Amino acid sequence: MMRLRGFAWGLVFVVGLTAASWAGESSRSSRPNILFILVDDLGWRDLSNEGSTFYETPNIDRLAGSGMKFRRAYAACQVCSPSRASILTGTYPTKHGITTWIGERSGEAWRKLGRFDSHLPPEYRHALAVREITLAEVLRDAGYTTFFAGKWHLGGRGSLPTDHGFHINRGGWEVGSPRGGYFSPWQNPYLEPGPPGESLPMRLARETARFIDDHRDGPFLAYLSFYSVHAPIQTTKQLWKKYRDKAVQHGPVKERFAWDRRLCVRQVQDCPIYAGMMETLDDAVGLVLNKLDELGIADNTIVCFTSDHGGVSSGDAYSTSNLPLRGGKGRQWEGGLRVPMYVRVPGMTRAGSSCSVPVHAVDWYPTLLELAGVEVPGGQPVDGVSLVPLLRGETIAERPLFWHYPHYGNQGGEPSSILLREPWKLIYYHEDGRYELYNLAEDPGEQRDLASEQPQRVATMKAELQKWLKETHATFPKPDPQFDPKKREARWAHLRTKGKEALERRHAGYLRPDFVPNKNWWGSLVSD
Repeated sequence: MMRLRGFAWGLVFVVGLTAASWAGESSRSSRPNILFILVDDLGWRDLSNEGSTFYETPNIDRLAGSGMKFRRAYAACQVCSPSRASILTGTYPTKHGITTWIGERSGEAWRKLGRFDSHLPPEYRHALAVREITLAEVLRDAGYTTFFAGKWHLGGRGSLPTDHGFHINRGGWEVGSPRGGYFSPWQNPYLEPGPPGESLPMRLARETARFIDDHRDGPFLAYLSFYSVHAPIQTTKQLWKKYRDKAVQHGPVKERFAWDRRLCVRQVQDCPIYAGMMETLDDAVGLVLNKLDELGIADNTIVCFTSDHGGVSSGDAYSTSNLPLRGGKGRQWEGGLRVPMYVRVPGMTRAGSSCSVPVHAVDWYPTLLELAGVEVPGGQPVDGVSLVPLLRGETIAERPLFWHYPHYGNQGGEPSSILLREPWKLIYYHEDGRYELYNLAEDPGEQRDLASEQPQRVATMKAELQKWLKETHATFPKPDPQFDPKKREARWAHLRTKGKEALERRHAGYLRPDFVPNKNWWGSLVSD
């Protein structure tokens, strides 16, 4: 990747100017471009610059170092659809109504999964509502050309990207995983397959780069929403071998998984397939960033990078580890909610800067609108706050942050609600009404529950959380009258023993020199 260009454009401005004055001219061309990169299932610890010693992500690392890194960034939910809706609306999931991934079962249909849970999850909205005024709609109406590529998962026909403010859609539809896999031919009615073996993330990057090239005079919103690194985990033979050899050089791993409450959780990063996916993702990001440099518009383009929730350490492909954070995707602990977040604003952010203030996915909406010099519409009362002061190196007022997930995660998550009032995190469990309390400043890995030692703090935070749930019209799971605790315990006992043994064998097998993948990937000679 070419070295990121200096922020020459920003030098003609005084750094202390407000974002509104930066884009305050009425002409369309005066506004900055916006490139928003969203990765699916990317864990906070999955990047080299965040501490991974196994995955290699030089392009993303360079982006992180060219602007501001937010060290305490949170997704709006521990699963995808709610977080994606919150980024586009600036509102908590309790308000937009998408409280779990679209397509998940609810009510009595939950029993058919055979997990023997004690409660039945509530119904939820299965598409982004027409009443929502999305970020793309506001920018479109302000003169931006808006482009979407990749994973949407916020509804099908009638609720596609083009129904919610995007002029162009490449690959976004109701399905949340890459149907057909990561190599062409895939099955996506909004993205025709390329040559046999073409890489999906590279194709999405090329589509985005082509859009940027065609609209270089701006202003544009290019929203690149990768399907990577969601399951199924797939890579090329060359990349598998590279990381297989690297894992072997790191030394043998006696035990990759540990039981944590309801599922086994991955403890090490050594999956060569997932590592190969990470490298391809990084190459794709680099391709788009290079296009900005090639066109000479990096100095007039805001670049944002984040994930929709934590990495998959249990359930799905069990592909990564989020340690030292506890848990991962689908779970209520930090590993499921903390995400990487980088923002580069020419003329405003300082290269290599960082911020430790907790920020939330609902903050993207007001932040990007202020940077674009566009007012938040009165008809869209947002829950987030603008992070522009933080981007300038200033402060924002302290505030509570909230989460509500009244469902069961495929990855072992429990129906719960959360209040973070720095540094204290309160988790309320809907199954049995218990609370957990953690001091994240002293215990970021959430190993010491202080609820019994801090009854007054629990009571105060409980009242605040319950008030918020009531005000936002939260929905809740209901006890299942057919619940049989013996069946649930038997299932967990099997997962702790036979299930764990099978996981250990499978993931050790990824490092065998004679490992053979599924027939529908890496069979092509095409190399990206």
